Amino acid sequence: MYQPLADELRPRDLSEVYGQDHILGEGAILRRIIESGVVPNLIFYGPSGTGKTTVANIIAEKTNRRLFKLNATTASTADVKKIVSELDTMLTPNGVLLYLDEIQSFNKKQQQTLLEFIENGKITLIASTTENPYFYVFNAILSRSTIFEFKSLTPEACQQAVERAMRYMERKLNVTVRAEDGVTRFLATACGGDVRKAINAVEVLFTACAADDGVVHISLADAEAVSQRSSMHYDREGDSHFDSVSALMKSLRGSDPDAALHYLARLLEAGDLPGACRRILCSASEDIGLAYPQAVSIVKACVDSALQLGLPEARLPLAQAVILLATAPKSNSVVMAIDAATADVKKGKAGPIPRELQNVHADGAGFEREQGYLYPHDYPGHWVRQQYLPDELVGTVYYRPGDNKFEQSCKTYWDRIKGE
Repeated sequence: MYQPLADELRPRDLSEVYGQDHILGEGAILRRIIESGVVPNLIFYGPSGTGKTTVANIIAEKTNRRLFKLNATTASTADVKKIVSELDTMLTPNGVLLYLDEIQSFNKKQQQTLLEFIENGKITLIASTTENPYFYVFNAILSRSTIFEFKSLTPEACQQAVERAMRYMERKLNVTVRAEDGVTRFLATACGGDVRKAINAVEVLFTACAADDGVVHISLADAEAVSQRSSMHYDREGDSHFDSVSALMKSLRGSDPDAALHYLARLLEAGDLPGACRRILCSASEDIGLAYPQAVSIVKACVDSALQLGLPEARLPLAQAVILLATAPKSNSVVMAIDAATADVKKGKAGPIPRELQNVHADGAGFEREQGYLYPHDYPGHWVRQQYLPDELVGTVYYRPGDNKFEQSCKTYWDRIKGE
């Protein structure tokens, strides 16, 4: 029966697991827990192909417990109850080790069915998820578990796996591999930190490249063909989306046009045109604001052009907008001002609107009163001193001009008009 190469090469020992030295290296905390033989409830969090299932298998081998595997995307509460029914039987004298993959796909009720048994120790839960567990895992499960993050493998770690896979295939097929310069490095980089993808690519290459006199020739072009866009880790509903748009926004704010273009490219390659447009529009007011007021209208025009063009041409006006925002002067006075005002409103600091600002037409028959509103355009400099804030907030300052040329020139103008 066919067995995928990635499964054939699945590590059987912690020393064979690539790229997770921060938790599995010599003396690292998870390694020490596993080697102790007393394993608590664990949640493994990280991208696909980083070793979560592999480590769960190794733990099962090192403990004297029966291993059950469930994938939450297809499993049901009935599957959990079936496992529970075998507790305290001859089949599970020492309890059960349950590996629950993609736990975020279980709803709250399904996760709750595990609580009683993971608390009394009859079931040791090892759950894995590609999403942030603090957002998707029920709090009661979190409080009874220890979370470990598995990180995407570096190209160096992936290259070790690629080279090991090639050596294995040479032995298995009794052939010699001759790969063009850069093939192993390309495969290690193109997999996007997913070692399973890298090994799958090696398997496909050996399938596609027939041996010639016992020699398999692998070209860089073939490596690029099998890898395609496999380096993309993206899900519009998951962490990868929020991480990408956050990185774009922070790169714009940090005035790094190269980084901003990189994250824009990642969003567009994943087809997330709306996500990119939304962040770019927001940045124009949040991070540039009054330091360059024209940025809003320019960026809006670029976004409109992008939405009319569609991908792939949309990348051009969006790149223009990103470079403009990243290189523009910065001011957060707008967001600071509205946040401060909103905070007061949420605290209930409001009070009646001053009479002179109320709508004069709102008074009913017989209740007309002199409003007392002073029309600023009737006064020198188009300004007259009068109260605008409610009594409770008189003297409150929300907007503080930034130190950029535009806002400082406005401040100088009004200081002169107001005699301040």
